[in-house]
Amino acid sequence: MDKYKKLIYNTFIFGIGTFSSKILVFLLLPLYTRVLTNADYGVVDLIVQTSNLLIPIISMGIANGVIRYGLDKSYKKSDVFTTGLITILAGFLIFLLFEPLISKIKYISEYSDIIYFYVLMSSLRSLCSQFVRSKNMVKLYAFDGVLSTITTTSITILFLVKLKLGVNGYLLAIILSDFLSSVFLIITAKLYKYVKFNFKNKFLPKEMILYSIPLIPTTIFWWITNVSDRFIVAYMLGTEANGLYAISYKIPTIITLISSIFTEAWQISAVGEKSIDEREKFFTNVFKSYASIIFIAASALILFVKVITKLLVSNSFYPSWQYVPFLVMATSYSCLVNFLGSIYFVEKKSNLSLITTLVGAIINIILNFILIPKLGINGASFATFISFSSVFILRALNTRKFIKIKWNCNKLILNTFLLLIQSLIMIFEIPYWIIFEITIFIIMSLINTKDVLKSIRKLLKRKMKK
Repeated sequence: MDKYKKLIYNTFIFGIGTFSSKILVFLLLPLYTRVLTNADYGVVDLIVQTSNLLIPIISMGIANGVIRYGLDKSYKKSDVFTTGLITILAGFLIFLLFEPLISKIKYISEYSDIIYFYVLMSSLRSLCSQFVRSKNMVKLYAFDGVLSTITTTSITILFLVKLKLGVNGYLLAIILSDFLSSVFLIITAKLYKYVKFNFKNKFLPKEMILYSIPLIPTTIFWWITNVSDRFIVAYMLGTEANGLYAISYKIPTIITLISSIFTEAWQISAVGEKSIDEREKFFTNVFKSYASIIFIAASALILFVKVITKLLVSNSFYPSWQYVPFLVMATSYSCLVNFLGSIYFVEKKSNLSLITTLVGAIINIILNFILIPKLGINGASFATFISFSSVFILRALNTRKFIKIKWNCNKLILNTFLLLIQSLIMIFEIPYWIIFEITIFIIMSLINTKDVLKSIRKLLKRKMKK
């Protein structure tokens, strides 16, 4: 299959599973904002984000190694899966020793037991799903996403609406869904057959761990960039303010949704491309279309932010719309950063991913303490944007030693400038803002549609030739 067609095919298949699971965020948002108070949702967000921070530490980031080495045909699949399983179980046993420390952390101390189950189930599901993806079982991976959506929705409604379990119900629904997903993948993909302790390559566990370990602090630094501002907001402005800020993060997830669908398929295509010249051409063409779609989606999201917020959340959470525009800009650049991260993924340069992410985390923390006291919640969102854009610039320069993507710098700057103007107009609601917003969206679409249409025409020509 042609590499472009394969990328589109895999993107479509992954899209089915990813879209269904990610859209769950929006389907359940009205429920969350009506059943949970602003303060409750602020606490829930801190618990979930703390758990997400712990997962890569406890599992030693081994899911990254599973997908990367699982895609490499020179390694035995059972060696890869068994290494992942042993690493997760060993890490969890060590994690149990830190229960007294976890139980003393403010906001989450009374939920320490649930956090343990959350971390274990999430790690196991990640292991199973990434291994299935590495085996190119894309249809099963997609179906699991659909199944997970159904189970999470059903259990959430039961626990929050019927049993009224509040914060505990929210977390237990996620835990049970991850457990059921793991069991489903273990049975259907027969993953138990890949648990073999007689390693063909005895050096593989060490190699996988050495690859994954630099990605642990990388994940932590991404967490700092994405989430530390929520703790700082909670500390400086209170959990209610963090509840609003946490909700405002949900709307830019639409862009993350578009990106994640593509990224899951892109990693497979990126690893499969061997020729240097073809790889550079391939990466350049794909990036142009990918960035164009991201910028158009970002502009549309800012234009309709009030409408989307009104439809998705209760009245008490409606003010959260004003923190969305800068977060949309931040999310757009995080998508571009992740694309460049695929170069490190292909080259197995996890240490460079670590360094660039560290810089972004430091910038984010410094700007949070400077901007939040001056600009309030929007100071946090703008700090996140600056952080991601800084990492993008670093990676754009650094990755040229591996793959020389041909950048259209003027276009990137113009797109960013238009999004910034659009965000400021929306946040300050200047007179006739709707006219300016629509005008900027049209300009953004005209600027970026060309690259998308060019890629479509190329694909059609290839199809006609065949």
